[in-house]
Amino acid sequence: MTSPLVGTAWLAERLGSASQHKPGLRVFDASFYLPTEAQDAAALFEREHIPGARFFDLDAVADQETSLPHMAPSAGRFERALAALGVSDGDTVVFYDQKGLFSAGRGWWLMRLFGHQAHVLDGGLPKWRAEQRALEHGRPAPAQPGQFHATLHAARLRGLGDMVETLASGRELVLDARPAGRFHGTAPEPRPGLPGGHMPGARSLPATELLNQDHTMLSPDALRLRFAQAGADGTRPVVTSCGTGVTAAILTLGLAVAGLPEGALYDGSWTEWGSRTDTPKKAS
Repeated sequence: MTSPLVGTAWLAERLGSASQHKPGLRVFDASFYLPTEAQDAAALFEREHIPGARFFDLDAVADQETSLPHMAPSAGRFERALAALGVSDGDTVVFYDQKGLFSAGRGWWLMRLFGHQAHVLDGGLPKWRAEQRALEHGRPAPAQPGQFHATLHAARLRGLGDMVETLASGRELVLDARPAGRFHGTAPEPRPGLPGGHMPGARSLPATELLNQDHTMLSPDALRLRFAQAGADGTRPVVTSCGTGVTAAILTLGLAVAGLPEGALYDGSWTEWGSRTDTPKKAS
């Protein structure tokens, strides 16, 4: 499998002249901000975005029947959402975000969950902007509907019951992408009323530790070393987790870039686990 990451030069070449995409290229800004950040990702997208990009709202392309934030939708809902955004089967889909590499991985993972390949722009908008590449402003015209089909690949997804079983059996390694302070319960969670701590048996691997200072991802060799230090050497299946399943996708993306098995993602993550009274929690 080729790397899911693409560089800014690669994307700029394929955007072509006069801001015209080559046929079949779909670029999405999948930016997301934590509740404590008080930023409007969609408004910032309209202020400036990569030419031809559209906004991919993680809270809209999601299950609307749960109180948990941006949970994976049904295959039918995902299919309709992507078709409405102009995506067809076989298109080259690239996600980026406004932070560099924070939430773009979630878009990539959703595509993988529903049976499609996708790419993530390494370094995202900050790298694109630092290289003084072209930007567009305003709201794009409505997309021409695509012909898109989605099939759920359930092996890439874990729910609450799965996590209870996997933690009891120890058959999968759970990696938590949140900052270490939140994992150990010494720093507050961004969602009011949610305690700190972690699932017993989970290991801390902050997503930021997979990134360089310029928001690009570490090299495959460096990623393999960091994953091995966390206990993920390819011999044991991995489940990634975080606060709400966003930065967990950075770990899943990192596994793919490193050439390791991608494993699964716990969609409810700590927001689901930590908010319940019937789930064990540990702080240390």
